[in-house]
Amino acid sequence: MEFELQWLLIGLPIAFALGWLGSRLDLRQVRREQRDAPKAYFKGLNLLLNEQQDKAIDAFIEAVQNDPDTTELHFALGNLFRRRGEFERAVRVHQHLLGRADLGETERDRAQYALAQDFMKAGLFDRAEEAYRALLGTPFDTEARLALLNLYERSRDWHAAAEVAAVLEHNGIGSFGQRMAHHWCELALEADARQNTEEADKALAHARKAAPQAPRPLLIAGQRLARQGQPAQALAIWNELRARDIPAFALIGEDYVNAARACGQTEAARQALQEAYARSPSLDLLRARAALDGHELSADPALLQHLEKKPTLGAAAAMLQRPLSQWDEPAAQAVRVAVGRAAQPLQRYRCAACGFEAQRHFWQCPGCLSWDSFPPERIEEL
Repeated sequence: MEFELQWLLIGLPIAFALGWLGSRLDLRQVRREQRDAPKAYFKGLNLLLNEQQDKAIDAFIEAVQNDPDTTELHFALGNLFRRRGEFERAVRVHQHLLGRADLGETERDRAQYALAQDFMKAGLFDRAEEAYRALLGTPFDTEARLALLNLYERSRDWHAAAEVAAVLEHNGIGSFGQRMAHHWCELALEADARQNTEEADKALAHARKAAPQAPRPLLIAGQRLARQGQPAQALAIWNELRARDIPAFALIGEDYVNAARACGQTEAARQALQEAYARSPSLDLLRARAALDGHELSADPALLQHLEKKPTLGAAAAMLQRPLSQWDEPAAQAVRVAVGRAAQPLQRYRCAACGFEAQRHFWQCPGCLSWDSFPPERIEEL
C-alpha cells in the first residue's frame, strides 16, 4: 500500500509536467503559425505601398498558401491581379472563393461583386451582366445596378438602361431623369431610322415625362416636325427651347432659320435670334442671324464686336474671310488677340517622360527630374 502511494505521489507531478510541456509545445506551434501568416501579409502590404506589385503578389500568394482559408488574402490577391490587367488570374481567385462551401453569405456577395468587376475590366460584358444581375437584391444591389446602367449605355441597350435608371431613381439613389431622357431620345432616333413614327412619338413622350426641362427632346421634336413639313409647329417647339436653354437652342440655329423662311416668319425669327444673342452671345446664333439676313458671317457688322468680346479662333477665322478692302486696325487687332490667346497653350514645352508643360525650356524636368526629356520644339511644332 505504501508502495502504490509512493508511486502515485511521484507519477502525478510527472504527468502534470508532461501535460504542461505538451500544451506549451502546441501553443508555440499555433503562435508560430499565426505569426508567420501576418508576417507574409504585412510584407505584401508594404511592397504594395512601395508600388512593387510583382513582389507583393508573391508575398500574398505565400500568405494564401500558409492559410488557404483566409478570405481577405484572396480578395487582396484578386484585386492585385485585376489592377495589373491579369484578369484571368483574378477571375480564378474569385471563382475559387465562390466555390468554397464554408463561405458566408456576406463574403459570397463580395466575391460575386469582385468577379463581376473582373469580367467588366476584361471586356466580357455578357458575363459581367450575368454576374451583376446575380447581385440584385443583395447588399451590393445599388453598385450592381449602377454598373449595369453603364454597361447598357455602353452597349446601346437603351430600353434596359432606361429601366435600370428608373429603378435607381425610385430607390432614392439619385436623380436620373436627364439620363433617362437621353435614353428615350436615342430610342426615338432609332425608331425614326426604321421609319416607325408612332414608336418615335412614344419615345419622345417618355423623354419629356422623364425630364420636363431637358432640352434634347424639344430639339429632336422640332427637327422631326420640320422634316414632316410642319415648319410653324417646329418653330413653336424651338421657341419653347429658346426660352429654357439658349445654348442648346443655338445648336439648331440654321434649322430655325430654314423653318422660319418656309412659313414666312422671318421677321419674328430675326427678333428671336437677336434676343437670344443678347442673352447668351454665341457664334452659332450670329451665323444663323447672318444667314437669315442673306449674307455670310464674315460680312456681318456685328462680327467685330463679337470677336472683341469673345476672342475665339472661330470668330477670327470668320473675320479672315473678309476682303482686304474691308479691313481696318480694330479688326486686325481683334484677330491678333484671338490668335494669340488660342496659341498660348500650344507654345509650351512638354516633357516626353511625364507630360509636364512649361513656357520655357528645361534640361531637367521639374516634374520627374528626367534629363533631356524636354524636346527643343514647342508643342505646336511637334
